[in-house]
Amino acid sequence: MQFSSRLPIAVHILLAIVEFEGKNKTTSVFLAGSVNVNPVIIRNTLGQLKAAGLITVKAGEGGSALAKKPEDISLMDIFEAVEKEEELFHFHENPNPECPVGRNVHAVLDKRLLSIQEAMKQEMKSITLQSLIDDMNHMLDPNE
Repeated sequence: MQFSSRLPIAVHILLAIVEFEGKNKTTSVFLAGSVNVNPVIIRNTLGQLKAAGLITVKAGEGGSALAKKPEDISLMDIFEAVEKEEELFHFHENPNPECPVGRNVHAVLDKRLLSIQEAMKQEMKSITLQSLIDDMNHMLDPNE
């Protein structure tokens, strides 16, 4: 299964904003160096995160900051901010009604895929940015 890299990039950006707060200005160029992507991708993602109310951005060399507490930002919030498609699965729209498989595939599969999608969304809602920060801090200093 393949998902876009938008969510991992957005999470990386948010973790970097927290990690470097007060140490470095988290500009798009600085964040691009951490994520290792073009600054245009970072600027687009920052714009989406800002539009969703998750961060603030100071124009020019001001950098970015969280607009909410990390414990109030879930993976689902981040996903909804950066993904164009909110649905995780794209359903095949025109199966052949003359084929016994085509005629029945939606009845067999759609409900199950929606159930999987809902379970995934619920799991994403339960994971906060704070829990990711805690995990990252533990990895940076395993003696804590």
